[in-house]
Amino acid sequence: MAAQDAPVCQIISFHDSKTSPDPFFELSPQCLNPTPAPIVIDNGSFQTRAGWAASAAELSSLLLQFRSVAARSRGAARSETQIGNDIPNLEPLRWLLKSQFDRNVVVNFEIQELIFDYIFTHLGINSEGSVKHPIVLTEAPCNPLHCRQMMSELLFECYSVPYVSYGVDGLYSFYHNNALRKQQPPHTGIILSSGYHCSHILPVINSRLDAVNCKRVNVAGSQASSYLQRLLQLKYPGHLSSITLSRMEELLHEHSYTAVDYHEEMEKWRSPEFYEREVHRMQLSFSGKLPSGCVTAEERQERRAQQLRRLQEINARRREERLQQDQERLDRLLAVQELWEDGLLDQFHRSLVELNMDSAEELQSYIKKLQLAVEQGRQKLLHSDGVEGKTESDLENMQSNLTKYHQLFVGTERLRCPEILFQPSLIGEEQMGLMETLQYVLARYTPEQQEALVSNVFLTGGNIQYPGMKERIERELLAMRPFQSHFKVTMASRPALDAWYGARDWALEHPPGEALEGWISRQDYEEKGGEYLSEHCASNIFIPMKIAKPVPARSAEPSVTAQTSTGASAAITTVTSSLDPSSASLSADVTMVTS
Repeated sequence: MAAQDAPVCQIISFHDSKTSPDPFFELSPQCLNPTPAPIVIDNGSFQTRAGWAASAAELSSLLLQFRSVAARSRGAARSETQIGNDIPNLEPLRWLLKSQFDRNVVVNFEIQELIFDYIFTHLGINSEGSVKHPIVLTEAPCNPLHCRQMMSELLFECYSVPYVSYGVDGLYSFYHNNALRKQQPPHTGIILSSGYHCSHILPVINSRLDAVNCKRVNVAGSQASSYLQRLLQLKYPGHLSSITLSRMEELLHEHSYTAVDYHEEMEKWRSPEFYEREVHRMQLSFSGKLPSGCVTAEERQERRAQQLRRLQEINARRREERLQQDQERLDRLLAVQELWEDGLLDQFHRSLVELNMDSAEELQSYIKKLQLAVEQGRQKLLHSDGVEGKTESDLENMQSNLTKYHQLFVGTERLRCPEILFQPSLIGEEQMGLMETLQYVLARYTPEQQEALVSNVFLTGGNIQYPGMKERIERELLAMRPFQSHFKVTMASRPALDAWYGARDWALEHPPGEALEGWISRQDYEEKGGEYLSEHCASNIFIPMKIAKPVPARSAEPSVTAQTSTGASAAITTVTSSLDPSSASLSADVTMVTS
C-alpha cells in the first residue's frame, strides 16, 4: 500500500503489469531425505502460495505465488487450461475465469485439482500416481464438513498423500507473529482477518479457536475493488472500457488509505487546496500518444508535419465557410440599404422588421462590422501560409487537452472504498461493520476475558494493510472500551504472506506421524471419515456430524388432560389400532377426545 502523501499535481500511469509463467523447480534431495518434506499450501481465494517446509534455508522460502483462477479458451479443440501466472493478462479472459471458491469456501473441486496439479508439477514432483509428501493446507474458518470431506477425498484418493493437516490462515499468521515476538504459549487474543471475499473475527483463548463466537463479515477486497470500479465508471462514462478490475485492484493496493476519522477526512476534501494536493491523477493510454521507442525521429517528424498540414486545411476550410456566410449576409444588408436610398420606405421598414432591427442607424452600424469582418477574413486567407507557428501551437494545445481528457482524478475514492469494511451500508450491505461485529463478539465474554482478548488484537490479511488501518482500529477500540482500559493492536509483519510462513513454521515444529496432533493419516481417513479433523493450535474445531437415531414406536400413550374451547377439561387418549398380524403391517393412530 502506498503512503498518503503525494507530490503536487502528480500524474501517475497504470503499471498494467503482465505476469510471467512460474518456473519449474527441480526436486531437491533435501526434500526427500531423511523423510519427505511437507508441502505447505496457503489456498487463498485471491492468491495461492506454495513451498516446502524444509530446514534448508534455500528451501524454506515461498516458491510459488499466483492467482487462484483457471481459464480455458472456448472453441479450441485441444486448448490447455491456463492457471495462475500462465495467464499474462486477466482482462481479455475475465469472462472465462473460474475459481475453486464460492466466497471463501472451496466448492469447485475440478478447479482445485487443476491447482494442485499446477503446484506439484512446478515443485518438481514427478512420481507416478502419488505424492509422497505430507500436505499442510489452509481452509476457511468453520469450514463445512462436506467441503473438508471432499478435499480429503481428493488428496487421499487422487494423490495418495501420506498425511494431511488443515489450518486456518489467520491462525497460522497469529502463530507466526507470536513466535517472532517470542511470546510463550498459550496465547489469548482476537484476530481481525480480512481477505479477498470476506473478513473474520476469530477469538483465540489459550491457543485454541473459540469457534462458537467466530463471526464473518461479507465485505473485503473483492467488494472494495468492485465499488471503486463502479464509482469511477459513473464519474467517467467515456472511459468505461479502460476502468478495468485489474486497474482498480492496483489503485486499491497502491493509492488507497483508511481514514482515522472518516467524516473529518471527507471535510478536508472540500478544500480546493487539499484536493489539488492529495488527488492522484491516473493517466490512461490513448492512440494519440505514441510510444517513444516505436518509431524513429524522422517518422515522428513526418507524422507531426502531416498533422500540421491537416490542421491547416481544417482551419482554412473553416475560414472560407465563415467568410462566405458573412459575405452573403452583407449582400442582403446592402440590398436593404439600397431600398432606403431609393426612397422605398415601406419595403425598407418591412425588411428592417424581418432583420429584427429598429432603425437605419443600426443597419449602418451592422454593415460596417460585417464589412470589417469580411475584409479581415480575406486577409487571413491571403496570409494563411504564414501562420504555421500558431497552427503548431494549436496542435500542442489539442494534444495537451487530449492528455487531460484521458486522466482519472482519484480523490475521495481513495478512502471511500476501504471504508466499506467499517460501513458496509455504503455498498448496500445490510450487516454490521468490522468494529461493530467485534463489539458484539466481545460482549459475549466476561470482563476478565474481554481484557485478555483486547490486550492482543491482531490484524492480518491482504485487505488489512491499508495505511491508517491500525490507527483507525485503535480509535474505534478506544471509543468502545471502558474508560482508561488497556488494549493493544498489532499488525502482522507481512499481512498477506504470514499465513504461509506460519503454516511452514508449524510443519517444521510438528513433524508428521501416526497419532500426532494436527495430522490426519490415511488410516484416520479410512476409519474416521473424510470430514475428520485432527485439531491443533491453528486449526478449526472438529464437531462431528450427529446422526439422529430412529425412536422406536410405542403401542399406547398415557392420557393427558387438556382444555377444550369451552374451557372444560378433556381427556385425550391415543389409541393404536392395527390390522391382523397375518395381513400387511399397517397401523393408524387415532386421537379420541372425551369431555
